[in-house]
Amino acid sequence: MTAEEITLARIFFENKVRSSDGNTFEDLFTQVMNYAEPDFEQIKPWGNIGDRKNDGFIRSKGIFYQVFAPEEIDKSYPDAISKLEKDFKGLISQWHPVKEFYFVVNDKYKGVHADSNNRIENIVKTNSLNKGKILTARDLERIVFTLPDDQILKIVSFLPNLNQLGNLDFSVVTQVIGYIMKLEVQPLNGQIKFPDWNEKITFNNLGESTKQF
Repeated sequence: MTAEEITLARIFFENKVRSSDGNTFEDLFTQVMNYAEPDFEQIKPWGNIGDRKNDGFIRSKGIFYQVFAPEEIDKSYPDAISKLEKDFKGLISQWHPVKEFYFVVNDKYKGVHADSNNRIENIVKTNSLNKGKILTARDLERIVFTLPDDQILKIVSFLPNLNQLGNLDFSVVTQVIGYIMKLEVQPLNGQIKFPDWNEKITFNNLGESTKQF
């Protein structure tokens, strides 16, 4: 791909991540890992057994992944910490050997709370793991763009033909603007009612700092 196509593919991938929650993001993660790691095995929940706290792993290397993709990452920090510790505890009780553990978070490019990183570092140290880390959307993007072009295109789903974009006809825009300019402006009848800004601020649940601006 050209530099322009790669840039466009990155934008498309970011949009895909931002619109993915729950199982949709897990499916995206699985698709990426199936391309990036030939030995990656997906684990799907099954009846009362569930997934045994394992969303995917590389058996030959002892590497395990658990995915967390809330709708609003900003409000889910306590849940992330709780899930991180609970899932790892459940993982080591059912899978062996665990050499590396990665907690994959769809942070939607916002970053994760420092406490999350501290907790996983503590897990690595306490359980004598070789490695462990919080994997964010940017980490997933880095993996994607090490893949061959055809696999990148399969993940982002679609790229427009950039050669065709240069042939767009904007003359219709000129016609629309010309038509609007010729319209007769109708005088306003009655008094203009301006909005009450305090009511709008309350209605939109905006904070005090925004109100001051």
